[in-house]
Amino acid sequence: MRIPENKIEEIRAEANIVDVISEFVQLRKRGKNFLGLCPFHNEKTPSFTVSEDKQIFHCFGCHAGGNVYKFLMDYEKISFVEAVQEIASRVGISIEVDDESSSEWQSEQEILYDINTVVAKYFSDNLLMKKEGEIAQNYFHNRKIKIQTMRTFGLGYALPGRDVLVDFLKSRKIDFNKSLALGLIGSGNDGRLYDKFSGRIIFPIFSPNGRVVAFAGRVFNEKEGTAKYLNSPESSIYTKGRIFYGLSHAKDEIRKLDRVILVEGYMDLISLYQGGIKNVVAVSGTALTEDQATLLSRYTKNVVLLFDADTAGIKASMRSIEILLKRDMEIKIASLPKGEDPDSFIHNFGKDKFEEIIKRSVNFIEYQSSYYESQGMFEDVSKTAEAIRELVKPIALIKDELKRNLLLKSIAKKFNLREKLLEVELEKAINQAGKQLTAEERTKFREQAKEGSVVTEQPSKKASPAAYNLEREIIKLLFEGDKEIIEFIAAHIQPEEFLINAHSKIAETVYESCSKGDDIIAGALVEKINDEELQSYILELTFEKYQTSKKWEEIYPGIPHEKILNKIVRDTIKKFKTSLIEGQIAANHRKISSAETESEKVELMRENLDLERSKQKLKDELKTEEEFL
Repeated sequence: MRIPENKIEEIRAEANIVDVISEFVQLRKRGKNFLGLCPFHNEKTPSFTVSEDKQIFHCFGCHAGGNVYKFLMDYEKISFVEAVQEIASRVGISIEVDDESSSEWQSEQEILYDINTVVAKYFSDNLLMKKEGEIAQNYFHNRKIKIQTMRTFGLGYALPGRDVLVDFLKSRKIDFNKSLALGLIGSGNDGRLYDKFSGRIIFPIFSPNGRVVAFAGRVFNEKEGTAKYLNSPESSIYTKGRIFYGLSHAKDEIRKLDRVILVEGYMDLISLYQGGIKNVVAVSGTALTEDQATLLSRYTKNVVLLFDADTAGIKASMRSIEILLKRDMEIKIASLPKGEDPDSFIHNFGKDKFEEIIKRSVNFIEYQSSYYESQGMFEDVSKTAEAIRELVKPIALIKDELKRNLLLKSIAKKFNLREKLLEVELEKAINQAGKQLTAEERTKFREQAKEGSVVTEQPSKKASPAAYNLEREIIKLLFEGDKEIIEFIAAHIQPEEFLINAHSKIAETVYESCSKGDDIIAGALVEKINDEELQSYILELTFEKYQTSKKWEEIYPGIPHEKILNKIVRDTIKKFKTSLIEGQIAANHRKISSAETESEKVELMRENLDLERSKQKLKDELKTEEEFL
């Protein structure tokens, strides 16, 4: 189901985001923007901001944001096409939706999403509508899962047989190569295609926006040599370490309650959801990753870990605590009675008893202390010292100094120790954590920069903090919605000159839109960025811009905004280009000191002279009009 891009833009341009959102949220004008209480999470102080100029919204509390389509999609729980259709009816524009739009017209990712959607419905129909699916239905009934819950989570069944799905894909003329890439089918040594999930019950895995990105298949009866679970491989639409199972169903309740419960398995989550506990996500067989923690922090800062009480579950909890602390999360750990897991507990004891368990959850210091005590580590002096050091280590990951000190006091009180003694241990842990984090952040940034999909607030090794901040200022200016500014920046800075890969990607998108004559206000541009985290980053930068503009207008009262903006643009470009040139000059100086021949030194010195001339030429070219200063 597709709507032409030009029609989407025409509809969005006709709608006023303030008028649309005002129907759902009480907004009041503050400066250039409108402010209100966020409809996506509970808050007492308004942090939900709407820009009429840019036609975007952003919440500084939960980081929800986007254009008018994104608001309706999130608020009314509808698809993108449905949001476009609703806005079209509001502004009186008729549209025709082409259900048979050719796959050539679609992007590669859209084709993969569509294939998964078709196959997910096929699996669901097998479970709910075919006689062969009764065996799978009985499995879920025995696990006390209702039909409505099966529908809610899109649960399905892959019919047994070598090529049942292969034949279905063939009948629907679905590309086999793309189906192979998605892991739906495989190819044997003889070249014959076969079903990968044959005879398994199916759990579709959804993106935060509710699109099917992958599948997990579970066997009914565990057999030797057969994996209990089979998961889709990673693809251009699915990265295992960046997805939570159930987040698309849970995100609204997470924002509403400002708390998330983190469990291990698919059935744990599904049973809890069915039992009325809806603020739950599952890691599903993988250790919690940095990317998952970052994703979770967009919805809440409060996490309750509810993992199995076995050794593997305890280790998973310990690892998760450290990762979440790095993201400044508030962590508690809940424990179920021995022999129970979330799935069994909610069925045996109900919602109220489960909520009592959550209320009795403890902070990570208490949890780790109890674990070390159960391991007998407080029965021996040397082991006690080791355990206390282990308790102090996670505290070093907390950025809030007051919080660190309060936790340190609690350890001192618990073990009757002098705080000064623990402060020494904390200082050691902070220094060690600092070294490790620096290395981790560098590695993480390099990986993310290659992918070009995530912006981290930490500059890379290649980009100094000053250069990083200058790039942010340039990106802000690109979202002014001014064609002349974009063209001026594009004439002086090529996308590849940005040191941060994601900034390069943003600039390339803006330049291309401007050159094509597309709408260049933020509300239109943000729609062209497919990465949700990058969208959120752009929205925050865009709203930061107003603070910058306000400061400049205070410095130069009475000066027209256009003149002030002209100075900001020229000064920022000049600083950015100068910093690149000076970086090259510094690199050449280092090469000169290690050059083996005089000719090498002379050549490098000549290059530096040329660079100095370029720097001066740049300053002359970008000289601002000073008569109003």
